[in-house]
Amino acid sequence: MPTPQKARQPKVYSIPAHHGFADALVAGLVPRYSDPDLGLARLTLLLPSQRAARTITEAFVRAGTDAAHKGMLLPRMVVVGDLDLDEALGSLLDPVGAAEHLPPAVDKTRRWLRLAEIIGMVEGEAAPKGAARLRRAAEVAATIDRLAVEGIAPDHLLADPVVALVGDQAEHWRQSTLAFLKIQTHWRAELEVRGEVDPPVRRNGLFDHAAAIWRDNPPPFPIVAAGVTSASPSLARLLRVVSEMPQGAVVLPDLDLTLDDEVWDELGRAGVADAAGGAPFGREDAPTHPQYHLKLLLNRMSVARGEVAPWHRAGPSAAPPERSRAISNLFLPPRASARWVDLPERQRRMSAVRLMESEHPGHEAQAIAILIREALEQPERRVALVTPNRGLAARVVAHLQRWGIQADDTAGRALPQTAPGRLLLLLAEVAGEGAPPVPLVALLGHPLVRRGEPRRAWLEQLRRLDLALRGPRPAAGMEPIRALIARIEGKSGPAQFSAWWAEVETIVGPLLALPEDAPLADLLDAIIAAGEALCGEDLWNEAAGRSLAGFVDDLRLGALAEGTVLPRRDLAAALRLAMDGVAVRPPWGGHPRVAIYGLLEARMTRSDLVICGGLTEGNWPGSPSPDPLLPPAVLRHLGVPGAEFRIGLAAHDLAGCLGAPEVVLSWARRDEGSPVIPSRFVLRVQAMLGEELARKHREETALVLARDIDVANAVPPHPRPQPMPDAQQRLVDIPVTALDRLRADPYQFYAQAILGLRKLDLLDGPPSAAWRGTAVHEILDIWHKAGARQGQLIPTAHQVLDKMSAHPLARSLWRPRLLAALEWVEAEIVKQRAEGRKVLATEVRGDMHIDGIRIHGRADRIDMMPDDSLAVVDYKTGTPPSGKMVQEGFALQLGLIGMIAQSGGFDDVAGDPRHFEYWSLARSKEGTFGFSQEPVLEGRKKSGIPRDEFLEKTQDFLCEAIAKYLLGSEPFTALLRPDIKGYNDYDQLMRLDEWIGWLGGEEAPEAEDENA
Repeated sequence: MPTPQKARQPKVYSIPAHHGFADALVAGLVPRYSDPDLGLARLTLLLPSQRAARTITEAFVRAGTDAAHKGMLLPRMVVVGDLDLDEALGSLLDPVGAAEHLPPAVDKTRRWLRLAEIIGMVEGEAAPKGAARLRRAAEVAATIDRLAVEGIAPDHLLADPVVALVGDQAEHWRQSTLAFLKIQTHWRAELEVRGEVDPPVRRNGLFDHAAAIWRDNPPPFPIVAAGVTSASPSLARLLRVVSEMPQGAVVLPDLDLTLDDEVWDELGRAGVADAAGGAPFGREDAPTHPQYHLKLLLNRMSVARGEVAPWHRAGPSAAPPERSRAISNLFLPPRASARWVDLPERQRRMSAVRLMESEHPGHEAQAIAILIREALEQPERRVALVTPNRGLAARVVAHLQRWGIQADDTAGRALPQTAPGRLLLLLAEVAGEGAPPVPLVALLGHPLVRRGEPRRAWLEQLRRLDLALRGPRPAAGMEPIRALIARIEGKSGPAQFSAWWAEVETIVGPLLALPEDAPLADLLDAIIAAGEALCGEDLWNEAAGRSLAGFVDDLRLGALAEGTVLPRRDLAAALRLAMDGVAVRPPWGGHPRVAIYGLLEARMTRSDLVICGGLTEGNWPGSPSPDPLLPPAVLRHLGVPGAEFRIGLAAHDLAGCLGAPEVVLSWARRDEGSPVIPSRFVLRVQAMLGEELARKHREETALVLARDIDVANAVPPHPRPQPMPDAQQRLVDIPVTALDRLRADPYQFYAQAILGLRKLDLLDGPPSAAWRGTAVHEILDIWHKAGARQGQLIPTAHQVLDKMSAHPLARSLWRPRLLAALEWVEAEIVKQRAEGRKVLATEVRGDMHIDGIRIHGRADRIDMMPDDSLAVVDYKTGTPPSGKMVQEGFALQLGLIGMIAQSGGFDDVAGDPRHFEYWSLARSKEGTFGFSQEPVLEGRKKSGIPRDEFLEKTQDFLCEAIAKYLLGSEPFTALLRPDIKGYNDYDQLMRLDEWIGWLGGEEAPEAEDENA
């Protein structure tokens, strides 16, 4: 029987923020625990995370540079395991033989997948499907872990007080709590059959197991727990045992021993139930205070704050001692903060702490990069950026590369943001959505695909596919793309396009052949096979590739074990959900004196300059997210810290950063989309300092440099473009739709006809005006060529629209309006047919030559009137041009088509054009859809061209333009007639924004010739 140990005084210490935790800890451990023979090798350190172990190791290395301690042996470092970082316990706490005492922990991936199946069984038809169910399963798992960390057994949820409390909640809370209880009951039964426990339950058991052994038989070597702030009850019990060991101690970071007792009491009960046995967390608690979680830990350790002693050493780069006092005053609870009014300046002065307010995130990142660059000018000076904003961190990393500084973001990147992770998601999107254009082109052009020599030829064919897929999305599957490619090659002659697509289809096709509901393991096998066929071994290279390989193996084994079935369309969402929890951290190799940390990684680190970036509400601190399954009142009664507890942890992180010798608090006034609110911590700093003192702490130099660093010397305004191609280059054809451009904006005609540039539609873009026009022309052409039978136009329209691809929403909104207008067209044509008017041709092409220049175009429709004259009809899906525009020499398409018809340029069409009609499918003045009008000056009209002069005037305008621009030497001036509304496809090419201000203002600079 082991002899009972006498009650021992706990040895708990605190290192204040201004001392620098890691360096101060090492400075105290070396003289206290060093051994003449083995040095510190007999010492065991219990640390919260691997990052903390690395930080302490670096501190020992710095201490070892002292001649008196060169060659020291490092202590054994055992990780307690940070739950937030998903780190495992060290071997000392989780020995190989621990399975004899505790059941193994269930695999987290298998638990996640199995909980999704249980949700389906429990909730039946009401259960979410696919990825939504997996997301729900992740929430259930998080709640289970949250309760297990606090040592709350499932039976506690069935206790009478909890049941009564649930009954008092709103209906949605009662339903969610009931569903969670059912799911947890099923899951607990399965765990008993498996002989496993949830990971936090095993962790708690290991802590209790180690505490029991060390309490009865303390190890012969010293154990020190350093930097552990987790307040879980089991870990607190272990720390209590460590503090009572003969050679043990617990060292806490930044516990404020100078805080007044009444302020300490104002933090609340912090885990101690009241005399009536109520909830251990009262409504008056202050969980957002940075000392709250430390008070909770001490309470659970049964250690009074008065029993905590200050650590006896400081680090080599400690901040001024008054800094800790200022930090303490900064975070006073609400009632106690009223004393700020009477605080003397020395107790609220934060020397070497600067406030930097930027205009926007880009400005902030540039200013931070400049501060880092300046700090590195001083030898041996270390600098750290601490921010939870990964976008800001990425910007700073990019800016530092300007000076060749390679800084690694040690918080890492989420797996979906890496190249291999993105490739996997693209494969899943292609499989789930039937190869839509955007993910398909992105997949085939991914940087990992066909790396090396084959990539050039591969990309050449991919560019052809990209151009072919521009516009609305084709139908799902491989067949529409195959038909599109065959049609393109039929026009352009033999090429390698089809052969290349056959290779792509061999790789991607099997993904689309998978069943709609398939085993998740089979889906993973299929996309991995396709990924390896596209990328080879490059898919698994480097840190991101290795991380992806581990993720896929883990998920696949879990899916096989649980038999998970998933809809193919939900594969991408499910993978993203699972991959978002995997962080890929960079290997060693960045700048040795620059570190970029997230909040978790920054704990216990030490630098000469610490920049706290992204200090805005919702970012630092993050917005508290309540548990989605259990109401806050129930969690508070059970003894689970609320959502605001995270704010207190963020405040403690900031308090630790404020202890550095030099600190910059940085935030921007707005984010990418809108103004933001500075962090409540920043507002506290400003309020405590007061307006005058806060002004002295402003950082202005870096902000000015950040604004000026990219400002180049002023350049004169760009002249208005007036290209002057040579005579041979000017001899181009004129489409009937391009005369407007030539006369109103010659530069646009130059870019289109002479340079041969065309605007590209978006991939998977919405139906454009051109798409709608194409649809209308095709519908009417098919109907006319089929005999224009009454009652057949609307069925024809349905057939064409169903065949043409477009976004369903846009198509459903436009289709009713189009059908109403087509009913008017059909009725009008039937009426005119009865009056003797006859349709001669539809969608017919023709041309003519004027002064040696070819004029060509396509007529929408040409009719023969009862008097044997011709009517030229142009369909418009919008409002037709006004008579005034035609009178001024614009919108002359009808006249040009009439000239071609008069000259015999259309096959089987002969006659004298006398009628020039726009048939618009837009809403008329009467409110109906469909109307016709002529830009002819007759009757009561006040604008237009007289009917007898229509073709003559059109020819005059045409010949004038040909003489000036194609046969003459007139420059193709940009935006010659700004008042004429037209196309703006080439505004960027003409650099419109750089010279448009000269129009109508002071004299513009002379343009230089732009010879083609």
